[in-house]
Amino acid sequence: MLRYAPGQSVPKFQTTFRFYNQDILQHAEQCNGSGDCRKTQLSGGTMCPSYMATRNEKDTTRARANILREFLTNSSKMNRFDHREIYEVMDLCLSCKGCKSECPSNVDVAKLKAEFLQQYYDANGVPFRSKLIAQFARTSELGSRVPKIYNFMIGTRPFSILTKLVAGFATKRSLPTMHRTTLRKWYENQKRKKTANGVYKNGRLLLFCDEFSNYNDVEIGIKTILLLEKLGYEVMMCEHLESGRTWLSKGLLRDARDIINKNIDFLSSQIGNEMPLVGIEPSAILSFRDEYIDLASEDRLEIARQIAGLAFTIEEFLAGEIDKGKIKSGQFTNQKRDILLHGHCQQKAISSVTNSVMVLSLPSNYSVSVIPSGCCGMAGSFGYEKEHYEISMRIGELVLFPTIRKQSEDKIIAAPGTSCRHQIKDGTGRLAKHPVEILYEALE
Repeated sequence: MLRYAPGQSVPKFQTTFRFYNQDILQHAEQCNGSGDCRKTQLSGGTMCPSYMATRNEKDTTRARANILREFLTNSSKMNRFDHREIYEVMDLCLSCKGCKSECPSNVDVAKLKAEFLQQYYDANGVPFRSKLIAQFARTSELGSRVPKIYNFMIGTRPFSILTKLVAGFATKRSLPTMHRTTLRKWYENQKRKKTANGVYKNGRLLLFCDEFSNYNDVEIGIKTILLLEKLGYEVMMCEHLESGRTWLSKGLLRDARDIINKNIDFLSSQIGNEMPLVGIEPSAILSFRDEYIDLASEDRLEIARQIAGLAFTIEEFLAGEIDKGKIKSGQFTNQKRDILLHGHCQQKAISSVTNSVMVLSLPSNYSVSVIPSGCCGMAGSFGYEKEHYEISMRIGELVLFPTIRKQSEDKIIAAPGTSCRHQIKDGTGRLAKHPVEILYEALE
């Protein structure tokens, strides 16, 4: 059966994302139906976590590409994205980006889903929960002003359940708490305490203060700065906005584009110094190599590409410095420890888990094994949402949770992603550490 009737034509689609030498329909049509997205967890890899859990064709990567192609080709509506059928098929896409690297045709369904949501919202409005999640940084900024009250409200059962019900979150899911201070405030306080610059033999770097490290995982941010300083690096921070990750995840691309363009302006002055931009949360810093280039305005595109070339996860940066001989195993303990590592989905798709393994293996007697798991199932806000909680936990139960439960208490569990660590805690009761925490604690 032909995809197009003789003489049929389709409109040129105006999208928020940049699709370069094709449009969104042509990108969806890259799917050749090979069915690699129908593999199970036994095959390894990430794509496609929801299919691995449900074994339903509707939840495959190719089903999402095909439903979008079908309606963009044949819809009679002015807004061809305005179809509930597309929404239902896209619903269980976790935006893990496994397809971006594992699909033989490199169909980026996370990108397709985000663009679809923006166009769908244009016709149907933005749901309350999507707005709430997207505005995570703004809500966190308010919560950080009264952290004790905020934490009491989400940690006390009646208030916590009410909050989750209002927000549309699963009542069984725990919520992230606020730290007593923010990473930026801690950094500024430390900066004021220093009467003179220390000796930083290895130069400067710019730390991207993402919204998750700034409000929730502040201790990890502090240890990152202390680790880098002890290793001979001067850590700088500059003014910038949140990463835009939460807006991207909910398909609010025009809002994300505004944040992206402003961040490019904030960071552009650093480009001339060739100063590396280092980030702690993989999904935030890797946005500079992915969505920032796809959404930057035309007049900022070249600068966005320059920033992308200087953006590194903390593990990438440290691994590069180890290769240069600037960081050596003799600076760390020789105590024997076993570490089990779960890689972040977007780290796997855009970077590499190899960098985390290299960094964690630096202490001479540290042994690192990678859990052969795909997505943890949390995927940012996905696992918090009431209708997605059960599938989120089923994805975790495929490989990740059972593997961790088998481990002895003295084995260290490592995971670079905020949502991954939260999912591991909710699914197994074990606390996972960021690789930076482990390396900091290993310093002599």
